[in-house]
Amino acid sequence: MTAPLKFSEEVSTARALNKPVVALESTIITHGMPYPQNVETAELVESDIRSAGAVPATIAIMDGNIHIGLEPDELHKLAQAKSVAKLSRADIAFALANNQIGATTVAATMICAHLAGIQVFATGGIGGVHRGAEQSFDISADLEELAQTPVTVVAAGAKAILDLPKTMEVLETRGVPVIAYGQDVLPAFWSSTSSLAAPLRADTAAEIAASHLMRARLGLPGGQLIANPIPRESEIAESVLEPYIEQALSEATSQGIAAKSVTPFLLARIFELTNGASLTANIALVRNNARLAAAIAKELIPA
Repeated sequence: MTAPLKFSEEVSTARALNKPVVALESTIITHGMPYPQNVETAELVESDIRSAGAVPATIAIMDGNIHIGLEPDELHKLAQAKSVAKLSRADIAFALANNQIGATTVAATMICAHLAGIQVFATGGIGGVHRGAEQSFDISADLEELAQTPVTVVAAGAKAILDLPKTMEVLETRGVPVIAYGQDVLPAFWSSTSSLAAPLRADTAAEIAASHLMRARLGLPGGQLIANPIPRESEIAESVLEPYIEQALSEATSQGIAAKSVTPFLLARIFELTNGASLTANIALVRNNARLAAAIAKELIPA
């Protein structure tokens, strides 16, 4: 049996011509921002990838199929859909089997990208170890997926609402290479730098692609996390953000918000507390990650 993959016309053509393809998640569309801004942002990110010489493949679950690339009407349908499931490894099969409409998280997007033969994926930030995880055991499935699915993920680090040191410890334990792009410290999502030293550094897309290919030659499981800092002109300083994050976390705890609902709540609350600045920064970093992912994907195409 084969996976129920449905390729868009653009992605099908790219596959036939051996052109570089970059996977994109869909939760940023359904759970990240309101309509029509979600569509406008998705179209901007796709355009950035095309301008950089690659083909975008936004991934979503619709009509019992894994859509690898969305046609314009499908993108608008997803962006306006209600009660869209936020899918990870645990529930993607159930959603497909029962014809549910679902948006893919980092973990689910990695699974689908790998099934489709796509080696590079651009996102905003990965999930990780939540603050207070020593009591809640709330750790994103994204970390386990990075440890087992061979896709290079370009992100602006882990989301700043998380416990970043613990997230890095888990990634190290699971053998996931974390490579900072162009600097010796890790970015912190909305902020270009943090107090955490980068385990590895790469200054070119070619270096990252070479590492991806060498891991395959060695038979090592899992992917790579490329920590790409948000452009300095678009960042929000860590010192400015931290009080807002603490307030949002406190409110989530007092309201009993947990599990998959935590991240959307925190991101929405921080948007309010920063008067929209966090969303502006989020869009900038996603676009920046898309451009780097396209450059890496191009390097993976044999000359």
